[in-house]
Amino acid sequence: MPGNDDLTLLVKRATALSDTLKTEDGANLLQGYKRANNILTQAEAKDGVEYSFGADPKYAEGPEETALFAALDKAEAIITPAMAAEDFATAMQAMAALRAPIDAFFGAVQINADSDVLRRNRLNLLHRIRSICSGVADLTRIEG
Repeated sequence: MPGNDDLTLLVKRATALSDTLKTEDGANLLQGYKRANNILTQAEAKDGVEYSFGADPKYAEGPEETALFAALDKAEAIITPAMAAEDFATAMQAMAALRAPIDAFFGAVQINADSDVLRRNRLNLLHRIRSICSGVADLTRIEG
C-alpha cells in the first residue's frame, strides 16, 4: 500500500492476504498469477511494448478463454468496491476465485498463437489478470 501509513489497514490487508494464501485456491492462484506475469513480462521485453490496451472477448476461442473473460469481469466487479470499502477479505476471496479459470485457460490455450491478433489479445488478457490482482496485493513479492 504505497503512501499509506495507516498500520491498522496494513495489518488488516496483510492478514487477509495471509489467510487467502493458506487456502488451496490462494496458493494455486499465486502460481497462476506468476505464470501470467512471467509470460507477459517476457513478451513485453521481447516485443518492446506494454500489453495493456485491453483484451477483447470477441477474439476468445474456446470455453476456457471465454470463461476467463467472464471470471475477470466478475472478480473486478467484486474487488473494486471491496477495496474502496477496505473489505480486504472479500477482495482476496474474489481474487482467489480466479484460480480455476486461470488454470483452465493455461491448460487449454496457447498464448503465442499463430495469429498476431490472438497473441496480442491473449497477452492483453494476461495484463488484465496482473492488473486486477495487483490492485489487491503485489503478488510478485511473495515467494513460493
